[in-house]
Amino acid sequence: MISSIVSRVKQKQIAQLIAKGIRLDGRKLTDYREIKIEAGIIERAEGSARVLLGKTQVLVGVKIEVGEPFPDVPDQGVLTVNAELVPLASPTFEPGPPDENSIELARVVDRGIRESKAIALEELCIKPGKKVFIIFIDVYVLNHDGNLIDASGLAALAALLNTKMYNYELENDEIVRKPGYTPLPIRNHPVAVTFGKINNQLVVDPWLEEEQVMDARLTITTDKNENICAIQKGGSGYFTTQQILDATKIAKEKAEELRKLVVEP
Repeated sequence: MISSIVSRVKQKQIAQLIAKGIRLDGRKLTDYREIKIEAGIIERAEGSARVLLGKTQVLVGVKIEVGEPFPDVPDQGVLTVNAELVPLASPTFEPGPPDENSIELARVVDRGIRESKAIALEELCIKPGKKVFIIFIDVYVLNHDGNLIDASGLAALAALLNTKMYNYELENDEIVRKPGYTPLPIRNHPVAVTFGKINNQLVVDPWLEEEQVMDARLTITTDKNENICAIQKGGSGYFTTQQILDATKIAKEKAEELRKLVVEP
């Protein structure tokens, strides 16, 4: 009973401050929390990265295997994104098969990478219709303090830029490894920017306590040329046309700032 009263008081405080253009943690409405990016931290993965967004922590590993292409794109490699909400990361996460939250997280990260054509999948074809490289991107949420989508998207991009492929030759339809490695063919850099709508105001990078009181969530992913490659809306509330236009403008500006943290460390 006492905890619920405290929660309601904090919710009211958050909403009142945001109406004045400030936030409970001292940020302005369009400010991100502190961001730290570490690449190449998993020794046995082809690529990896960890992102700390405030207290939110996400780890991404990239593995490369050989398999068959999809029938409709026989000359392209395959991209697969999975997300796991580790139970230790939050009391709301439970062990077991992926729930709707982890599925949504994986899909938003996947869509940004896929629709921006971030990976040159045609360069991952070994033998058309027979053998291609499969890129597995595994997202692990290690600590949940809000805005998992942006943290996961940044970690995925950093991990892909860190990924190395072994050199090979095809001899009698068999892959023969050669000395050395080459970078994964990356040609675009998608970045997601997420907004929460609280008290009819848009706030960038909502942390956990803001997520608990926001009416709706909007994620806009743009590529390096400022083209929108993914949009995801969450929550029961709505966004006006003007709010979406405002969010789009802010998302492009913020994405450019975040992209520099990953591409130009």
